Amino acid sequence: MAESFGKLVVRPHAPRRLAALWTVGLLLAATILYTAFELGRYDAGFRVVDSVRGALSASRRIRTLESQNEDQRRKLEAAETARRVDREGYAQVERSLGDMQSQIARLNQDLSFYRGLVQPESLIHVKVQQMQIVPDGPPGQYHLKFVLMQTGKPDKDVVGNAAVTLDGLLGGKPLSLNYAQVSPNHRVSLAYSFKYFQEYNEPIELPAGFEPTRVGVEIHSGRDANHSFRQAFVWKAQGMSVETEANGDIPGKGEADVQTE
Repeated sequence: MAESFGKLVVRPHAPRRLAALWTVGLLLAATILYTAFELGRYDAGFRVVDSVRGALSASRRIRTLESQNEDQRRKLEAAETARRVDREGYAQVERSLGDMQSQIARLNQDLSFYRGLVQPESLIHVKVQQMQIVPDGPPGQYHLKFVLMQTGKPDKDVVGNAAVTLDGLLGGKPLSLNYAQVSPNHRVSLAYSFKYFQEYNEPIELPAGFEPTRVGVEIHSGRDANHSFRQAFVWKAQGMSVETEANGDIPGKGEADVQTE
Protein backbone atom coordinates (compact mmCIF):
# COMPACT_ATOMS: atom_id res chain seq x y z
CA MET A 1 0.00 0.00 0.00
CA ALA A 2 2.95 2.24 0.62
CA GLU A 3 3.94 1.58 -2.92
CA SER A 4 0.55 2.87 -4.15
CA PHE A 5 0.93 6.12 -2.29
CA GLY A 6 4.40 6.45 -3.69
CA LYS A 7 3.04 6.40 -7.29
CA LEU A 8 0.26 8.96 -6.61
CA VAL A 9 0.59 12.09 -8.79
CA VAL A 10 -1.27 15.24 -7.83
CA ARG A 11 -2.30 17.46 -10.80
CA PRO A 12 -3.83 20.94 -10.39
CA HIS A 13 -7.45 21.30 -11.75
CA ALA A 14 -8.19 24.76 -13.51
CA PRO A 15 -11.42 24.56 -15.64
CA ARG A 16 -11.75 28.34 -16.02
CA ARG A 17 -8.32 28.63 -17.51
CA LEU A 18 -9.10 25.84 -19.92
CA ALA A 19 -12.34 27.53 -21.02
CA ALA A 20 -10.55 30.81 -21.50
CA LEU A 21 -7.92 29.13 -23.61
CA TRP A 22 -10.62 27.50 -25.77
CA THR A 23 -12.42 30.80 -26.16
CA VAL A 24 -9.29 32.63 -27.15
CA GLY A 25 -8.42 29.84 -29.55
CA LEU A 26 -11.83 29.96 -31.19
CA LEU A 27 -11.77 33.76 -31.52
CA LEU A 28 -8.29 33.61 -32.97
CA ALA A 29 -9.36 30.96 -35.43
CA ALA A 30 -12.46 32.99 -36.45
CA THR A 31 -10.32 36.11 -36.85
CA ILE A 32 -7.82 34.19 -38.98
CA LEU A 33 -10.63 32.76 -41.11
CA TYR A 34 -12.37 36.17 -41.58
CA THR A 35 -9.03 37.83 -42.36
CA ALA A 36 -8.35 35.15 -44.93
CA PHE A 37 -11.89 35.65 -46.37
CA GLU A 38 -11.43 39.42 -46.61
CA LEU A 39 -7.98 38.99 -48.15
CA GLY A 40 -9.53 36.67 -50.70
CA ARG A 41 -12.27 39.18 -51.56
CA TYR A 42 -9.69 41.98 -51.62
CA ASP A 43 -7.59 39.98 -54.04
CA ALA A 44 -10.75 39.41 -56.13
CA GLY A 45 -11.40 43.16 -56.35
CA PHE A 46 -14.16 43.47 -53.74
CA ARG A 47 -14.08 46.46 -51.43
CA VAL A 48 -16.31 46.68 -48.42
CA VAL A 49 -16.15 50.47 -48.44
CA ASP A 50 -17.06 50.59 -52.13
CA SER A 51 -19.96 48.23 -51.45
CA VAL A 52 -21.27 50.48 -48.69
CA ARG A 53 -20.84 53.55 -50.85
CA GLY A 54 -22.69 51.86 -53.72
CA ALA A 55 -25.55 50.88 -51.42
CA LEU A 56 -25.79 54.44 -50.07
CA SER A 57 -25.71 55.88 -53.62
CA ALA A 58 -28.43 53.47 -54.77
CA SER A 59 -30.53 54.40 -51.75
CA ARG A 60 -30.19 58.12 -52.53
CA ARG A 61 -31.06 57.46 -56.20
CA ILE A 62 -34.15 55.50 -55.16
CA ARG A 63 -35.30 58.32 -52.89
CA THR A 64 -34.70 60.88 -55.69
CA LEU A 65 -36.68 58.81 -58.19
CA GLU A 66 -39.50 58.32 -55.69
CA SER A 67 -39.63 62.08 -55.11
CA GLN A 68 -39.67 62.76 -58.86
CA ASN A 69 -42.37 60.15 -59.34
CA GLU A 70 -44.48 61.81 -56.64
CA ASP A 71 -44.03 65.21 -58.32
CA GLN A 72 -45.04 63.79 -61.68
CA ARG A 73 -48.07 62.13 -60.12
CA ARG A 74 -49.19 65.44 -58.57
CA LYS A 75 -48.64 67.26 -61.88
CA LEU A 76 -50.64 64.57 -63.71
CA GLU A 77 -53.51 64.89 -61.24
CA ALA A 78 -53.46 68.69 -61.62
CA ALA A 79 -53.43 68.40 -65.43
CA GLU A 80 -56.30 65.90 -65.36
CA THR A 81 -58.30 68.21 -63.10
CA ALA A 82 -57.61 71.19 -65.38
CA ARG A 83 -58.58 69.14 -68.45
CA ARG A 84 -61.84 68.07 -66.81
CA VAL A 85 -62.61 71.66 -65.85
CA ASP A 86 -61.83 72.84 -69.40
CA ARG A 87 -64.02 70.11 -70.87
CA GLU A 88 -66.91 71.06 -68.63
CA GLY A 89 -66.36 74.73 -69.45
CA TYR A 90 -66.34 74.02 -73.18
CA ALA A 91 -69.53 71.98 -72.87
CA GLN A 92 -71.20 74.82 -70.99
CA VAL A 93 -70.04 77.34 -73.62
CA GLU A 94 -71.36 75.11 -76.42
CA ARG A 95 -74.72 74.81 -74.67
CA SER A 96 -74.87 78.57 -74.17
CA LEU A 97 -73.89 79.13 -77.81
CA GLY A 98 -76.56 76.72 -78.98
CA ASP A 99 -79.17 78.48 -76.86
CA MET A 100 -78.07 81.88 -78.20
CA GLN A 101 -78.22 80.62 -81.80
CA SER A 102 -81.72 79.26 -81.22
CA GLN A 103 -82.80 82.58 -79.73
CA ILE A 104 -81.27 84.49 -82.64
CA ALA A 105 -83.04 82.22 -85.12
CA ARG A 106 -86.38 82.76 -83.39
CA LEU A 107 -85.83 86.52 -83.25
CA ASN A 108 -84.92 86.59 -86.94
CA GLN A 109 -88.06 84.66 -87.77
CA ASP A 110 -90.14 87.08 -85.73
CA LEU A 111 -88.38 90.03 -87.34
CA SER A 112 -88.98 88.61 -90.79
CA PHE A 113 -92.64 88.03 -89.97
CA TYR A 114 -93.26 91.53 -88.59
CA ARG A 115 -91.23 93.16 -91.33
CA GLY A 116 -93.45 91.43 -93.82
CA LEU A 117 -96.54 92.69 -92.10
CA VAL A 118 -95.43 96.32 -92.21
CA GLN A 119 -94.31 96.70 -95.80
CA PRO A 120 -96.91 98.97 -97.39
CA GLU A 121 -94.50 100.60 -99.85
CA SER A 122 -93.88 97.39 -101.81
CA LEU A 123 -95.95 96.71 -104.89
CA ILE A 124 -95.47 92.97 -104.36
CA HIS A 125 -97.51 91.88 -101.37
CA VAL A 126 -96.06 88.38 -101.23
CA LYS A 127 -92.93 87.26 -99.39
CA VAL A 128 -91.12 84.14 -98.26
CA GLN A 129 -91.68 83.04 -94.70
CA GLN A 130 -89.58 80.30 -92.98
CA MET A 131 -86.98 79.06 -95.47
CA GLN A 132 -85.69 75.59 -94.53
CA ILE A 133 -83.07 73.49 -96.36
CA VAL A 134 -83.22 69.75 -95.67
CA PRO A 135 -80.61 67.20 -96.91
CA ASP A 136 -82.16 64.38 -98.92
CA GLY A 137 -80.05 61.24 -99.05
CA PRO A 138 -77.08 61.38 -101.47
CA PRO A 139 -74.67 64.35 -101.33
CA GLY A 140 -75.88 67.37 -103.27
CA GLN A 141 -79.58 66.53 -103.00
CA TYR A 142 -81.81 68.74 -100.84
CA HIS A 143 -85.37 69.89 -100.34
CA LEU A 144 -86.25 73.57 -100.17
CA LYS A 145 -89.12 73.99 -97.74
CA PHE A 146 -90.63 77.45 -97.50
CA VAL A 147 -93.91 79.30 -97.25
CA LEU A 148 -95.16 82.18 -99.41
CA MET A 149 -97.51 84.45 -97.52
CA GLN A 150 -99.42 87.59 -98.36
CA THR A 151 -98.31 90.66 -96.45
CA GLY A 152 -100.62 93.19 -94.96
CA LYS A 153 -104.31 92.37 -94.70
CA PRO A 154 -105.27 89.64 -97.19
CA ASP A 155 -108.40 90.77 -99.02
CA LYS A 156 -108.14 88.76 -102.24
CA ASP A 157 -106.15 86.05 -103.98
CA VAL A 158 -102.66 86.82 -105.26
CA VAL A 159 -101.21 85.18 -108.37
CA GLY A 160 -97.68 85.15 -109.74
CA ASN A 161 -94.43 83.18 -109.78
CA ALA A 162 -91.22 82.91 -107.75
CA ALA A 163 -87.76 82.38 -109.25
CA VAL A 164 -85.17 80.62 -107.09
CA THR A 165 -81.39 81.18 -107.44
CA LEU A 166 -78.48 79.62 -105.59
CA ASP A 167 -75.26 81.56 -104.99
CA GLY A 168 -72.02 79.81 -104.09
CA LEU A 169 -68.56 78.74 -105.17
CA LEU A 170 -67.41 76.21 -107.74
CA GLY A 171 -63.68 75.60 -107.88
CA GLY A 172 -63.15 78.65 -105.70
CA LYS A 173 -64.98 80.97 -108.11
CA PRO A 174 -68.38 82.63 -107.51
CA LEU A 175 -71.28 81.04 -109.36
CA SER A 176 -75.03 81.62 -109.46
CA LEU A 177 -77.39 78.83 -110.51
CA ASN A 178 -80.99 79.39 -111.54
CA TYR A 179 -83.82 77.08 -110.60
CA ALA A 180 -83.83 75.31 -113.97
CA GLN A 181 -80.19 74.26 -113.37
CA VAL A 182 -80.89 72.63 -110.00
CA SER A 183 -84.46 71.39 -110.43
CA PRO A 184 -84.75 67.69 -111.41
CA ASN A 185 -87.62 68.68 -113.74
CA HIS A 186 -85.75 71.77 -115.01
CA ARG A 187 -88.58 74.05 -113.95
CA VAL A 188 -87.94 77.73 -114.60
CA SER A 189 -89.97 79.12 -111.69
CA LEU A 190 -92.63 78.26 -109.12
CA ALA A 191 -96.17 79.48 -109.67
CA TYR A 192 -98.33 80.61 -106.78
CA SER A 193 -102.00 81.39 -106.29
CA PHE A 194 -103.41 81.83 -102.79
CA LYS A 195 -105.09 84.23 -100.43
CA TYR A 196 -103.26 83.66 -97.16
CA PHE A 197 -100.22 81.41 -97.75
CA GLN A 198 -98.87 78.56 -99.86
CA GLU A 199 -96.33 75.90 -98.84
CA TYR A 200 -93.53 74.50 -101.03
CA ASN A 201 -91.35 71.41 -100.71
CA GLU A 202 -89.13 71.44 -103.79
CA PRO A 203 -86.30 68.96 -104.49
CA ILE A 204 -83.02 70.32 -105.88
CA GLU A 205 -79.78 68.70 -106.97
CA LEU A 206 -76.50 70.65 -106.84
CA PRO A 207 -73.60 70.10 -109.27
CA ALA A 208 -70.61 68.19 -107.93
CA GLY A 209 -68.17 70.48 -106.15
CA PHE A 210 -70.62 73.37 -105.83
CA GLU A 211 -70.56 74.98 -102.36
CA PRO A 212 -73.79 76.98 -101.80
CA THR A 213 -73.72 80.07 -99.60
CA ARG A 214 -77.22 81.49 -99.93
CA VAL A 215 -80.64 81.02 -101.53
CA GLY A 216 -82.36 83.87 -103.36
CA VAL A 217 -86.08 84.06 -104.11
CA GLU A 218 -87.40 86.70 -106.49
CA ILE A 219 -91.19 87.07 -106.41
CA HIS A 220 -93.18 88.48 -109.32
CA SER A 221 -96.80 89.45 -109.32
CA GLY A 222 -99.01 88.26 -112.14
CA ARG A 223 -100.38 91.77 -112.56
CA ASP A 224 -96.99 93.50 -112.93
CA ALA A 225 -94.09 91.56 -114.44
CA ASN A 226 -91.84 94.62 -114.37
CA HIS A 227 -91.60 94.73 -110.57
CA SER A 228 -90.39 92.09 -108.15
CA PHE A 229 -89.53 91.55 -104.50
CA ARG A 230 -86.27 89.76 -103.73
CA GLN A 231 -85.21 87.96 -100.56
CA ALA A 232 -81.97 86.09 -99.78
CA PHE A 233 -81.31 83.52 -97.07
CA VAL A 234 -78.06 82.10 -95.71
CA TRP A 235 -77.54 78.49 -96.78
CA LYS A 236 -78.05 76.40 -93.69
CA ALA A 237 -78.59 72.70 -94.29
CA GLN A 238 -80.32 72.14 -90.95
CA GLY A 239 -82.90 74.26 -89.17
CA MET A 240 -84.26 77.59 -90.35
CA SER A 241 -82.13 79.75 -92.65
CA VAL A 242 -81.61 83.37 -91.67
CA GLU A 243 -82.72 86.10 -94.06
CA THR A 244 -79.84 88.37 -95.12
CA GLU A 245 -81.45 90.50 -97.82
CA ALA A 246 -84.87 91.86 -98.68
CA ASN A 247 -85.27 94.30 -101.56
CA GLY A 248 -88.69 95.44 -102.65
CA ASP A 249 -89.84 96.87 -105.95
CA ILE A 250 -86.92 95.93 -108.20
CA PRO A 251 -87.95 97.43 -111.56
CA GLY A 252 -86.69 96.70 -115.01
CA LYS A 253 -86.58 92.89 -114.83
CA GLY A 254 -88.70 90.87 -117.09
CA GLU A 255 -89.60 87.23 -116.93
CA ALA A 256 -86.52 86.19 -118.93
CA ASP A 257 -83.83 87.74 -116.73
CA VAL A 258 -84.98 86.86 -113.23
CA GLN A 259 -83.18 83.54 -113.19
CA THR A 260 -79.69 84.78 -112.32
CA GLU A 261 -78.21 87.77 -110.62
